[in-house]
Amino acid sequence: MLHTIGGDDTNTTAADLATFLARNGYALTVVGLPKTIDNDVIPIKQSLGAWTAAEQGSRFAQNIIGEHNSGSRMLIVHEVMGRNCGWLTAATAAAYRNWLDSREWLPEIGLSREAWDIHGVYVPEAIFDLEAEARRLRQVLDAVGSVNLFISEGAGLDTIIAELERSGAEIPRDPFGHVKIDKVNPGAWFASKFAELVGAEKVLVQKSGYFARSAPANQQDLDLIKQMTDFAVESALRGDPGLIGHDEERGDELRAIEFERIKGGKPLDIHQEWFASLLDGIGQPLAKPATTR
Repeated sequence: MLHTIGGDDTNTTAADLATFLARNGYALTVVGLPKTIDNDVIPIKQSLGAWTAAEQGSRFAQNIIGEHNSGSRMLIVHEVMGRNCGWLTAATAAAYRNWLDSREWLPEIGLSREAWDIHGVYVPEAIFDLEAEARRLRQVLDAVGSVNLFISEGAGLDTIIAELERSGAEIPRDPFGHVKIDKVNPGAWFASKFAELVGAEKVLVQKSGYFARSAPANQQDLDLIKQMTDFAVESALRGDPGLIGHDEERGDELRAIEFERIKGGKPLDIHQEWFASLLDGIGQPLAKPATTR
Protein backbone atom coordinates (compact mmCIF):
# COMPACT_ATOMS: atom_id res chain seq x y z
CA MET A 1 0.00 0.00 0.00
CA LEU A 2 1.11 3.53 -0.77
CA HIS A 3 -0.67 6.57 0.64
CA THR A 4 0.12 9.77 -1.22
CA ILE A 5 -0.69 13.25 0.00
CA GLY A 6 -0.68 16.13 -2.47
CA GLY A 7 -2.26 17.61 -5.57
CA ASP A 8 -3.06 16.16 -8.96
CA ASP A 9 0.60 15.81 -10.03
CA THR A 10 1.50 13.88 -6.87
CA ASN A 11 -1.43 11.51 -7.06
CA THR A 12 -1.52 10.83 -10.78
CA THR A 13 2.24 10.20 -10.79
CA ALA A 14 1.76 7.68 -7.98
CA ALA A 15 -0.97 6.02 -10.05
CA ASP A 16 1.45 5.80 -12.98
CA LEU A 17 3.94 4.12 -10.66
CA ALA A 18 1.33 1.57 -9.57
CA THR A 19 0.49 0.80 -13.21
CA PHE A 20 4.16 0.33 -14.05
CA LEU A 21 4.73 -1.98 -11.09
CA ALA A 22 1.62 -4.02 -11.93
CA ARG A 23 2.95 -4.61 -15.45
CA ASN A 24 6.15 -5.92 -13.90
CA GLY A 25 4.52 -8.26 -11.41
CA TYR A 26 4.48 -6.09 -8.29
CA ALA A 27 1.19 -5.37 -6.55
CA LEU A 28 0.82 -1.87 -5.14
CA THR A 29 -2.42 -0.26 -3.98
CA VAL A 30 -2.19 3.52 -4.18
CA VAL A 31 -4.69 5.54 -2.14
CA GLY A 32 -4.23 9.28 -2.35
CA LEU A 33 -5.38 12.25 -0.30
CA PRO A 34 -6.01 15.60 -2.04
CA LYS A 35 -3.96 18.14 -0.13
CA THR A 36 -3.72 21.35 -2.11
CA ILE A 37 -4.72 24.81 -0.93
CA ASP A 38 -5.73 25.77 -4.48
CA ASN A 39 -8.81 23.50 -4.16
CA ASP A 40 -8.50 22.78 -7.88
CA VAL A 41 -8.62 18.99 -8.26
CA ILE A 42 -11.29 17.55 -10.56
CA PRO A 43 -13.70 16.08 -9.39
CA ILE A 44 -12.86 16.68 -5.68
CA LYS A 45 -15.37 18.94 -3.93
CA GLN A 46 -12.98 20.17 -1.21
CA SER A 47 -9.22 19.68 -0.94
CA LEU A 48 -7.50 19.33 2.41
CA GLY A 49 -6.04 22.55 3.76
CA ALA A 50 -7.89 24.97 1.49
CA TRP A 51 -10.25 26.28 4.18
CA THR A 52 -7.32 26.86 6.54
CA ALA A 53 -5.31 28.64 3.85
CA ALA A 54 -8.18 31.04 3.13
CA GLU A 55 -8.53 31.80 6.84
CA GLN A 56 -4.79 32.38 7.22
CA GLY A 57 -4.61 34.46 4.04
CA SER A 58 -7.24 36.71 5.59
CA ARG A 59 -5.14 37.01 8.74
CA PHE A 60 -2.11 37.92 6.62
CA ALA A 61 -4.11 40.59 4.80
CA GLN A 62 -5.32 42.07 8.08
CA ASN A 63 -1.72 42.95 8.89
CA ILE A 64 -0.48 44.16 5.51
CA ILE A 65 -3.56 46.30 4.84
CA GLY A 66 -2.80 48.01 8.14
CA GLU A 67 -0.09 49.78 6.10
CA HIS A 68 -2.64 51.52 3.86
CA ASN A 69 -2.10 54.91 5.52
CA SER A 70 1.68 54.71 5.77
CA GLY A 71 2.00 56.77 2.61
CA SER A 72 -0.13 59.00 0.43
CA ARG A 73 -2.06 57.39 -2.45
CA MET A 74 -1.07 53.86 -1.43
CA LEU A 75 -1.65 50.78 -3.62
CA ILE A 76 -1.47 47.43 -1.78
CA VAL A 77 -1.43 44.20 -3.81
CA HIS A 78 -2.02 40.94 -1.94
CA GLU A 79 -0.95 38.06 -4.20
CA VAL A 80 -2.60 34.75 -3.30
CA MET A 81 -1.60 31.28 -4.51
CA GLY A 82 -3.64 29.77 -7.36
CA ARG A 83 -2.09 29.08 -10.76
CA ASN A 84 -5.22 28.13 -12.68
CA CYS A 85 -7.89 28.39 -10.01
CA GLY A 86 -9.06 31.53 -8.24
CA TRP A 87 -10.92 29.72 -5.45
CA LEU A 88 -8.31 30.50 -2.79
CA THR A 89 -8.11 34.17 -3.76
CA ALA A 90 -11.89 34.51 -3.66
CA ALA A 91 -12.28 32.51 -0.43
CA THR A 92 -9.51 34.54 1.20
CA ALA A 93 -11.19 37.77 0.17
CA ALA A 94 -14.54 36.52 1.51
CA ALA A 95 -12.94 35.53 4.82
CA TYR A 96 -11.24 38.92 5.07
CA ARG A 97 -14.53 40.78 4.49
CA ASN A 98 -16.19 38.61 7.14
CA TRP A 99 -13.47 39.82 9.51
CA LEU A 100 -14.25 43.42 8.53
CA ASP A 101 -17.86 42.79 9.54
CA SER A 102 -16.70 41.81 13.04
CA ARG A 103 -14.81 45.08 13.65
CA GLU A 104 -15.98 48.44 14.94
CA TRP A 105 -14.92 51.42 12.83
CA LEU A 106 -14.13 55.00 13.85
CA PRO A 107 -13.66 57.02 10.66
CA GLU A 108 -13.42 60.17 12.79
CA ILE A 109 -9.91 59.11 13.84
CA GLY A 110 -8.92 57.51 10.54
CA LEU A 111 -10.24 53.98 11.14
CA SER A 112 -12.42 53.77 8.08
CA ARG A 113 -13.87 50.50 6.80
CA GLU A 114 -13.72 51.91 3.25
CA ALA A 115 -9.94 52.25 3.54
CA TRP A 116 -9.53 48.76 5.04
CA ASP A 117 -11.85 47.12 2.51
CA ILE A 118 -10.89 45.20 -0.63
CA HIS A 119 -11.35 47.19 -3.81
CA GLY A 120 -10.56 44.57 -6.46
CA VAL A 121 -10.41 40.75 -6.71
CA TYR A 122 -8.80 39.23 -9.81
CA VAL A 123 -8.81 35.51 -10.65
CA PRO A 124 -7.63 33.44 -13.64
CA GLU A 125 -11.17 32.47 -14.62
CA ALA A 126 -12.28 36.04 -15.37
CA ILE A 127 -11.25 38.45 -18.09
CA PHE A 128 -11.43 42.10 -17.09
CA ASP A 129 -10.77 45.40 -18.81
CA LEU A 130 -7.58 46.73 -17.24
CA GLU A 131 -8.18 50.33 -18.24
CA ALA A 132 -11.84 50.29 -17.14
CA GLU A 133 -10.86 48.82 -13.78
CA ALA A 134 -8.10 51.41 -13.44
CA ARG A 135 -10.64 54.20 -13.94
CA ARG A 136 -12.87 52.71 -11.24
CA LEU A 137 -9.94 52.25 -8.86
CA ARG A 138 -8.66 55.78 -9.46
CA GLN A 139 -12.01 57.06 -8.17
CA VAL A 140 -11.55 54.87 -5.07
CA LEU A 141 -8.01 56.16 -4.58
CA ASP A 142 -9.15 59.78 -4.95
CA ALA A 143 -11.93 59.27 -2.41
CA VAL A 144 -10.27 56.96 0.13
CA GLY A 145 -6.56 57.61 -0.33
CA SER A 146 -5.61 53.94 -0.82
CA VAL A 147 -6.53 50.88 -2.89
CA ASN A 148 -6.30 47.23 -1.78
CA LEU A 149 -6.28 44.42 -4.36
CA PHE A 150 -6.44 40.62 -3.97
CA ILE A 151 -4.84 38.96 -7.00
CA SER A 152 -4.48 35.28 -7.79
CA GLU A 153 -0.94 34.40 -8.87
CA GLY A 154 -2.41 33.00 -12.10
CA ALA A 155 -4.55 36.02 -12.95
CA GLY A 156 -3.46 37.60 -16.21
CA LEU A 157 -0.68 35.00 -16.56
CA ASP A 158 -1.38 34.43 -20.26
CA THR A 159 -1.04 38.15 -20.93
CA ILE A 160 2.19 38.39 -18.93
CA ILE A 161 3.73 35.37 -20.69
CA ALA A 162 2.77 36.75 -24.09
CA GLU A 163 4.51 40.04 -23.23
CA LEU A 164 7.65 38.18 -22.10
CA GLU A 165 7.70 36.03 -25.23
CA ARG A 166 7.35 39.08 -27.46
CA SER A 167 10.33 40.60 -25.70
CA GLY A 168 12.37 37.44 -26.33
CA ALA A 169 12.63 36.53 -22.65
CA GLU A 170 12.99 32.89 -21.64
CA ILE A 171 9.96 31.48 -19.78
CA PRO A 172 11.17 29.43 -16.77
CA ARG A 173 9.27 26.16 -16.21
CA ASP A 174 9.26 23.43 -13.54
CA PRO A 175 9.72 19.65 -14.18
CA PHE A 176 5.96 19.31 -14.81
CA GLY A 177 6.08 21.98 -17.52
CA HIS A 178 4.33 24.62 -15.42
CA VAL A 179 5.54 28.22 -15.68
CA LYS A 180 7.51 29.17 -12.55
CA ILE A 181 5.19 31.85 -11.29
CA ASP A 182 7.63 33.16 -8.70
CA LYS A 183 10.01 34.02 -11.55
CA VAL A 184 7.29 35.65 -13.66
CA ASN A 185 5.94 37.56 -10.62
CA PRO A 186 2.34 38.45 -11.57
CA GLY A 187 1.80 40.53 -8.41
CA ALA A 188 4.60 42.91 -9.33
CA TRP A 189 3.35 43.10 -12.92
CA PHE A 190 -0.18 44.01 -11.81
CA ALA A 191 1.19 46.49 -9.30
CA SER A 192 3.26 48.32 -11.91
CA LYS A 193 0.37 48.47 -14.39
CA PHE A 194 -2.24 49.64 -11.89
CA ALA A 195 0.12 52.05 -10.11
CA GLU A 196 0.68 53.98 -13.31
CA LEU A 197 -2.97 53.96 -14.38
CA VAL A 198 -4.52 54.91 -11.02
CA GLY A 199 -1.84 57.41 -10.03
CA ALA A 200 -0.52 55.62 -6.95
CA GLU A 201 2.48 57.22 -5.27
CA LYS A 202 3.48 54.25 -3.12
CA VAL A 203 3.11 50.53 -3.90
CA LEU A 204 3.29 47.52 -1.59
CA VAL A 205 3.19 43.93 -2.96
CA GLN A 206 2.89 41.07 -0.46
CA LYS A 207 2.45 37.30 -1.01
CA SER A 208 0.64 35.16 1.54
CA GLY A 209 1.41 31.76 -0.01
CA TYR A 210 3.94 30.27 2.40
CA PHE A 211 2.30 31.90 5.41
CA ALA A 212 -1.10 30.43 4.49
CA ARG A 213 -0.06 26.94 3.49
CA SER A 214 2.23 26.28 6.47
CA ALA A 215 -0.42 26.99 9.11
CA PRO A 216 -1.87 24.25 11.36
CA ALA A 217 -5.23 22.98 10.11
CA ASN A 218 -8.29 24.72 11.49
CA GLN A 219 -11.18 22.72 12.95
CA GLN A 220 -13.11 22.64 9.69
CA ASP A 221 -10.13 21.06 7.92
CA LEU A 222 -9.36 18.74 10.85
CA ASP A 223 -12.88 17.32 10.59
CA LEU A 224 -12.45 16.77 6.85
CA ILE A 225 -8.99 15.23 7.34
CA LYS A 226 -10.35 12.76 9.89
CA GLN A 227 -13.18 11.74 7.59
CA MET A 228 -10.90 11.30 4.57
CA THR A 229 -8.02 9.52 6.31
CA ASP A 230 -10.35 6.98 7.94
CA PHE A 231 -11.85 6.26 4.55
CA ALA A 232 -8.39 6.08 2.94
CA VAL A 233 -7.25 3.35 5.34
CA GLU A 234 -10.44 1.39 4.78
CA SER A 235 -9.99 1.67 1.00
CA ALA A 236 -6.37 0.53 1.17
CA LEU A 237 -7.30 -2.51 3.28
CA ARG A 238 -9.96 -3.41 0.72
CA GLY A 239 -7.41 -3.04 -2.07
CA ASP A 240 -9.49 -0.23 -3.56
CA PRO A 241 -7.14 2.35 -5.17
CA GLY A 242 -8.01 5.95 -5.98
CA LEU A 243 -7.99 9.51 -4.71
CA ILE A 244 -10.17 9.99 -1.64
CA GLY A 245 -12.69 12.78 -1.83
CA HIS A 246 -16.28 13.85 -2.22
CA ASP A 247 -16.95 13.13 -5.89
CA GLU A 248 -18.72 16.13 -7.45
CA GLU A 249 -19.65 14.02 -10.48
CA ARG A 250 -21.26 11.32 -8.30
CA GLY A 251 -23.48 13.38 -6.03
CA ASP A 252 -20.65 14.43 -3.66
CA GLU A 253 -20.23 10.82 -2.46
CA LEU A 254 -17.09 10.17 -0.40
CA ARG A 255 -15.22 7.50 -2.34
CA ALA A 256 -11.91 6.38 -3.82
CA ILE A 257 -12.11 8.21 -7.13
CA GLU A 258 -10.51 6.50 -10.13
CA PHE A 259 -7.11 8.02 -10.91
CA GLU A 260 -7.87 8.31 -14.62
CA ARG A 261 -10.61 10.81 -13.74
CA ILE A 262 -8.29 13.03 -11.67
CA LYS A 263 -7.22 16.30 -13.25
CA GLY A 264 -5.81 19.56 -12.00
CA GLY A 265 -6.85 23.08 -12.81
CA LYS A 266 -10.50 22.88 -11.74
CA PRO A 267 -11.77 26.43 -12.32
CA LEU A 268 -13.67 28.60 -9.90
CA ASP A 269 -17.25 29.05 -11.06
CA ILE A 270 -17.38 32.85 -11.10
CA HIS A 271 -21.18 32.75 -11.44
CA GLN A 272 -21.67 31.22 -7.99
CA GLU A 273 -23.81 33.42 -5.76
CA TRP A 274 -21.15 33.86 -3.07
CA PHE A 275 -18.53 35.08 -5.55
CA ALA A 276 -20.91 37.40 -7.38
CA SER A 277 -21.99 38.76 -3.99
CA LEU A 278 -18.34 39.35 -3.04
CA LEU A 279 -17.71 41.45 -6.15
CA ASP A 280 -21.00 43.30 -5.75
CA GLY A 281 -20.06 44.16 -2.18
CA ILE A 282 -16.88 45.89 -3.29
CA GLY A 283 -18.43 47.55 -6.33
CA GLN A 284 -16.53 45.51 -8.91
CA PRO A 285 -18.37 44.47 -12.09
CA LEU A 286 -18.52 40.72 -12.76
CA ALA A 287 -16.01 40.10 -15.53
CA LYS A 288 -16.43 37.82 -18.54
CA PRO A 289 -15.37 34.21 -17.98
CA ALA A 290 -11.99 33.27 -19.46
CA THR A 291 -12.53 30.61 -22.13
CA THR A 292 -9.03 29.91 -23.43
CA ARG A 293 -7.05 28.90 -20.34
